Amino acid sequence: MNDLLVYHGGTEIVEKPICSIGRPNLDFGKGFYVTNIRQQAVDWAKQVSGRRKVEPILNRYLLNREAILKECKTKVFVAYDREWLEFIVKSRQGQNDSESFDYIEGGVANDRVVDTINLYMTGLMDIDTALRRLSEHQPNNQMCLLNQKITDKYLVFDGTEAI
Repeated sequence: MNDLLVYHGGTEIVEKPICSIGRPNLDFGKGFYVTNIRQQAVDWAKQVSGRRKVEPILNRYLLNREAILKECKTKVFVAYDREWLEFIVKSRQGQNDSESFDYIEGGVANDRVVDTINLYMTGLMDIDTALRRLSEHQPNNQMCLLNQKITDKYLVFDGTEAI
């Protein structure tokens, strides 16, 4: 097995992730989000901990991504492109297709790109301008596990770190 080390930043130890308690209307729907970029998870944990006034925690997991991609219903976005943008907009409007997938991976609609998304969503920016602006950014990465059975089978808790 060729497991990928992934991280979930927050304020609580999460040994047994539960997909169904995530917030709706996030980038890839209601699920359990991880990233293979440690600093991205650390930054998120610090942001959340600042709002909650508690210490940040970094949860580590081993993800069998190869098996997920072979055996499950997946969607992988490789760029901030038209397909990604339309999916994110639908997600934020509560109209995405995330229920069709077990696993979705791709760039995060974070502070670097959210203004472009919001301008496009409100009609103040056309699709071509939005895509041109998005192309200036290197996507970071997030993985959303949407199916509890898949999560239980392919995501293994590996410990936590105080940050």
